[in-house]
Amino acid sequence: MIFGYARVSTKDQNLDSQLDALQKAGCEKIFMEKESGAKDDRPERQRMLDQLRAGDTVIVYKLDRFSRSMIDLIQKAEELRQRDIAFVSLTDGIATNTPTGKMQFNVFAAFAEFQRDIIRENTKAGLAAARARGRTGGRKQKLTPKQEKEIHTLYAKGDISVTQIATAYSVHRNTIYNIVGKKK
Repeated sequence: MIFGYARVSTKDQNLDSQLDALQKAGCEKIFMEKESGAKDDRPERQRMLDQLRAGDTVIVYKLDRFSRSMIDLIQKAEELRQRDIAFVSLTDGIATNTPTGKMQFNVFAAFAEFQRDIIRENTKAGLAAARARGRTGGRKQKLTPKQEKEIHTLYAKGDISVTQIATAYSVHRNTIYNIVGKKK
């Protein structure tokens, strides 16, 4: 049987191009997922792997759709090989059921890992440069230091509830608890 696996990283992305390619490649059953590649827990991929039998084929649109880690990718491909299951990546032109395909798979996996490492390094460098210029990431604070001081005072008095304080400042109750938990 020919199985397909399609994945996008975010809920906003869509699977259409991958599904079209997998159907054109003759996939009889396609497993779809909207999960970050960085996550190890991908239930649909695992469901597919659990259903595979010797002689089956797994087709993916691209290697990084199946796995984002070279180690995970190589481990999964080796598990498939040991179970006599072929692995095909359509856009990378890899089919592990041939000696050339096995070699290509290992080379492409190494390059994919290298590319992710470069992106990670560049991101870290960019964040460090931004911090050096006084910019920090994350969401802007909803409350000013003055408002936080007022909240501390109101909370300490105990005259009004946390819910009332949160409503007065248009924030969630947890925000109030986070503020009063801070040392001032």
